[in-house]
Amino acid sequence: MSLATATLPILDLRRFDDPVERPAFLADVQASAYELGFFYVTGHGAAPQLLDDVLRLSRAFFALPEADKLAIEMINSPHFRGYNRQGMEYTRGAQDWREQVDFGVERAAPVLTTDAPPWARLRGPNQWPAALPELREVILAYQAFASELAVRLIRVFALALGQDADAFADIYTPEPHYLMKIIRYPGRDQTASDQGVGAHKDGGFVTVLLQDVQEGLQVEHNGTWISAPPIPGTFIVNVGEVLEMASNGYLRANVHRVVTPPAGSERLSVAFFFGARLDSTVPVLRLPEPLAERVRGITVDPLNPMFREIGRNHLKSRLRSHPDVARRHHPDLLTP
Repeated sequence: MSLATATLPILDLRRFDDPVERPAFLADVQASAYELGFFYVTGHGAAPQLLDDVLRLSRAFFALPEADKLAIEMINSPHFRGYNRQGMEYTRGAQDWREQVDFGVERAAPVLTTDAPPWARLRGPNQWPAALPELREVILAYQAFASELAVRLIRVFALALGQDADAFADIYTPEPHYLMKIIRYPGRDQTASDQGVGAHKDGGFVTVLLQDVQEGLQVEHNGTWISAPPIPGTFIVNVGEVLEMASNGYLRANVHRVVTPPAGSERLSVAFFFGARLDSTVPVLRLPEPLAERVRGITVDPLNPMFREIGRNHLKSRLRSHPDVARRHHPDLLTP
């Protein structure tokens, strides 16, 4: 597919707090989420220092000696937390070329009984680098901010769908499941492919993406790709599969990818995937008639089935993306 000249819309969240601007803002969100499933958001209230710190410490982590990074390698975590070298994650069976650290909700390791659901294995502690102790405090602070922003956005999406603002609260309170990644994409001279991350959809409610300075994200639209370069002071927000299922496809979890940057450069990003509780099930909303007339149904992809059971959906994704962790810690969950 070729690269389109179109751009993603930029929406100012402060318009939602203005009673006069709110109806037009919700209409813009509805249109953007229906057509593209992606938009930039400004007016989000993030402290600039927090954003600077998370990017600074992400760069510092990736600059550590390999031994310090491998000390928290994901293969050591049954909860799929920790560091991955380039080429250790897969999208639709193809190798992604990025190094990253995955952080989830910080919890104690669960004591699992024989009747515990398989997705309970996703709960547990993160791995933190001893060589960069400052990272833990900043990551947890960023997770708290990003969770709050994600809930605000979910309330916005609910209203844009003609629902009560708290229409989804029952499935994300009191313990939402989320995943955060700090990611580095090395320049194209280090890989024979330009696949930083292959074409895919996100599985949660919403994704909040912080980009540094190098572009690479591309969003599918009408047989082309729309480039989504960094814009200072913004996050990129996109619809996840939970919202697609709940709206019967009115909101579309759109396909996107990341291409590796040019030789001699690198791309840094921080992705926050906010999801529902692992023990919850996605409801089907009753949409107002004007919206119901435009529903498209849920995307059918034999290579990526969507399950309404949240825990099952998350576990499916992790087992497929990290086969090495699955083989070491969860061989009983793998299909022969």
